[in-house]
Amino acid sequence: MKTIDELLAEGVAGKRVFVRADLNVPLAGTTITDDGRIRAVLPTVKALAEAGARVVVASHLGRPKGAPDPAFSLAPAAARLGELLGAEVAFATDTVGESAQAVVAGLGDGQVAVVENLRFNAGETSKDDAERAAFADRLAALADVYVGDGFGAVHRKHASVFDLPAKLPHYAGYLIATEVGVLKKLTDEVQRPYVVALGGAKVSDKLAVIDQLLGKADRLLIGGGMAYTFLKAKGYEIGNSLLQEDQIPAVQEYLERAEKNGVELVLPVDTLVAADFPDLKTKAPANPTAVAADAIPAGQQGLDIGPETRKLYASKLADAATVFWNGPMGVFEHPDYAEGTKAVAQALLDSPAFTVVGGGDSAAAVRILGFDETAFGHISTGGGASLEYLEGKTLPGLAALED
Repeated sequence: MKTIDELLAEGVAGKRVFVRADLNVPLAGTTITDDGRIRAVLPTVKALAEAGARVVVASHLGRPKGAPDPAFSLAPAAARLGELLGAEVAFATDTVGESAQAVVAGLGDGQVAVVENLRFNAGETSKDDAERAAFADRLAALADVYVGDGFGAVHRKHASVFDLPAKLPHYAGYLIATEVGVLKKLTDEVQRPYVVALGGAKVSDKLAVIDQLLGKADRLLIGGGMAYTFLKAKGYEIGNSLLQEDQIPAVQEYLERAEKNGVELVLPVDTLVAADFPDLKTKAPANPTAVAADAIPAGQQGLDIGPETRKLYASKLADAATVFWNGPMGVFEHPDYAEGTKAVAQALLDSPAFTVVGGGDSAAAVRILGFDETAFGHISTGGGASLEYLEGKTLPGLAALED
């Protein structure tokens, strides 16, 4: 895989460089609530612009249905990119049409443009190879060189991620190079003890990665809504807690395999419960109760790991050499159920280990809860992509960048 440093050494002045970024930021109307993904692509865009390239940045945002939708416009992301660069960023109101062609043609050396949401075109996400290829041809007409730097999208077989690199000289941007280097430290070059903390709502989302980790990790800590399916699999009553009953047989098999493989699989010993799910808009006090994990009352639901589990998980992270964390421990968006996620984040900061926060809700929690992002070893920009890499899958966007 060639990197952007090799491209810069070859020279890019005057060349149109298409950067496939991940500007899929959360929006409240037109207000960006977390610009982490925009900041993540800055090193690549800055380096290219400073070397005299004519930079064309493209991305998806949300899930529009193959047609323009103002709710998913990249205009706010383009404006924020300009603020962070300290330079004007031109914005095309379409992706490959008249506006994009005119904006790209008007770029001078060292200037940057953003084209509109790639998913406003049905060809971007089409499962038809010919339709995707046709859209990729139109994108290729805008550029001389391709730089892949949207790690959050590399697990998608989309036109701008998979088909386009084959049509242009292609290189990995700084973000993708960093992400792949980090993931190798979690797969091929692991320092032990290797501890993985997994949370989130659904155990089904994590089954494949748990399957792989049972042969690689030394210790697995389970939290979030998915923990209650594990507790149910052990025969515990879980009240009205989140349950994926159809996953119980798989979870039971994983519990048995963990014991057989000598992997320490740690479940909550207590949990915070309440009768109702908290109001995340008003953040009204929820007044939860801490109960033992094997004694959740009928009519109550678990919404965060309890105080004893927080201490337990912190102790299980303290001696680690490598830590991967993906998924919050509870409903962290409400202050009464944020302490479990806070405790895991703080334990990562207190640990001397190489710590990786696996994108998605985990990365959002770090920012929302006020932690210093730079204090972690690495915060991934792609939760789904990170998990699929750890599952051992071939990621289309990475395969496309290989020579």
